[in-house]
Amino acid sequence: MKESDIQRAVMLAASSAGWTVWRNNVGQAWTGSAQRLKDGSVLIRNPRPLHAGLCKGSSDLIGLRRVVVTPELVGRTIAQFAGIEVKRPGQHPTPEQAHFLEFVQDAGGLALVARSADDILKLEGTR
Repeated sequence: MKESDIQRAVMLAASSAGWTVWRNNVGQAWTGSAQRLKDGSVLIRNPRPLHAGLCKGSSDLIGLRRVVVTPELVGRTIAQFAGIEVKRPGQHPTPEQAHFLEFVQDAGGLALVARSADDILKLEGTR
């Protein structure tokens, strides 16, 4: 199974569990004044780097899950940040990805590596 298939399944499971998650593409591209050449290639004049995503190593999926806390906030629902790194079975996060997950967890967020939708469903007790 491809990682993109696992990612779609994880997103659906998170959504069905009441979470809100977004795809977080991390990388760099170039932007500037583009000109298409006759051979179909593109020439970029005055190029500058464009960085995408939260930061290097940030999770494939980021989002929020609702949490009811007690005792001082009894009955109030708050949002807990969630970082979900999607991996195929047998694969592991890079050191940067592991650092990001550790940062999220240390800050009180939910951080996990998901290798299937079942990882979300088990966490939420729906399976």
